[in-house]
Amino acid sequence: MKKDTIIIGTRSSKLALWQAEYVKSCLEKEYPALTVELKLMTTKGDKILDAPLAKIGGKGLFTKELEMDMLAGGIDIAVHSLKDMPTEVPEGLVISAITKRFDPGDAVVSPSYQTFDKLPQGAKVGTSSLRRKAQLLHARPDLSIQDLRGNVNTRLRKLEEEHFDAIILAVAGLKRLGFGDRITDILPQTMVLPAVGQGALAIETRADDAKVRELIGFLNDPETARCATAERAFLGRVEGGCQVPVGVYATPAGAGKLQVEAVIASLDGVRLYRDRIDGRAADAEDLGIQLADRLLDMGGLQIMHEIGLLLDR
Repeated sequence: MKKDTIIIGTRSSKLALWQAEYVKSCLEKEYPALTVELKLMTTKGDKILDAPLAKIGGKGLFTKELEMDMLAGGIDIAVHSLKDMPTEVPEGLVISAITKRFDPGDAVVSPSYQTFDKLPQGAKVGTSSLRRKAQLLHARPDLSIQDLRGNVNTRLRKLEEEHFDAIILAVAGLKRLGFGDRITDILPQTMVLPAVGQGALAIETRADDAKVRELIGFLNDPETARCATAERAFLGRVEGGCQVPVGVYATPAGAGKLQVEAVIASLDGVRLYRDRIDGRAADAEDLGIQLADRLLDMGGLQIMHEIGLLLDR
């Protein structure tokens, strides 16, 4: 196989650049003769910062522009946070590698309170995620949860400027950018389950580009990929997008087994349906679908219908 240059498409935020630079360094280490270039792009999700993500509408808010350029031949691969990827990839493209998952947790960053449970009644908490909002309100209905948009640096700045008592961010993003010391607490998964694929990176390629797919194959972590298969199957069955109050987390359970836990909650957190399924890792996709059907039957389907109507207004 011969390929002299790889062009990586990436968003221009600091976290997206970190992710692209990480993949670039892995490729250069594996193939010293390879030239790896970055092409910076701006997505719809980056441009519209004055509205909640869920109300902007459409899927692929942080991926579509990169995908279009890849289909046009402008880039060879795109590096995404897996949690930002819709469950359906455009025709002609595939996720060819999923990196080893880092930390899937959700972090609390607070200037005044050392732990989440020390937040006072009515505390002002910032997050852009319906998933976090719904689960947090279920645990603490007294909280005043307000939308918080922008990249990691912007959100950390707004924490002080807009007088939040706390903001919630992905542990992985904070640590990757060197802000691990800003974490004051990590939400337990018994309270808040993570987003699909949280902590892992997805490398997207053209489906027919066998050379590039072979070249990046070493970056794929089979264990993380199996877990992601279950999680993405769950999300695809439930709704298909990434801005819904749904959490799901799959973990290896030894001896070729997989455990998948998931939650669907109403936006106000009053109704929350949560369940777990165990089975063979080889059946990851089926496990995700079975668990989704269980939660939908419990009452999750009604919640998803209600959310669809609310977000369309």
